[in-house]
Amino acid sequence: MSIKSLESLETWCKSKGFSLRVYREILLCLPPEEKWNLNQQLRRSSLSIPANIAEGYGRFYYQDNVRFCYIARGSLEETLSHLVIAHEMKFISKSLFDSLEQDGEKLTQLINGYVGYLKRSKQGQNEPGASYATREDVALYNLDPLESPKGDSQFPIPE
Repeated sequence: MSIKSLESLETWCKSKGFSLRVYREILLCLPPEEKWNLNQQLRRSSLSIPANIAEGYGRFYYQDNVRFCYIARGSLEETLSHLVIAHEMKFISKSLFDSLEQDGEKLTQLINGYVGYLKRSKQGQNEPGASYATREDVALYNLDPLESPKGDSQFPIPE
């Protein structure tokens, strides 16, 4: 895959645009004392949106792609939460916040639509190795402290 093929993915393009918007329009509005707090949180969460979409796109099986889209959607919600705080602290105007909130809602719908497409198309489903899964054998854990081998427990369960 290449950047050209990634650029053909609307979800990635819109998420990259959202991230750039946060960088260009929000980070400059934050006071210097937020340089290591809200500023860094917004940088990381907004950059994580297109990064996770790109990583999922580069994966071979649709299940991996879907999982990374869920992570991207979580990062989008985290970014929106930080924007709420920035607005309520009066670091950004209501009009700027409203505009970014609308873009975030549209991006959520776009990610959800992409996830739906991936689930329907199931790309990579019939490729060699697609049916392999890592599973943990079921272990029988003793959760009753009264039945422990020593008759006691370091972590008693409250009744």
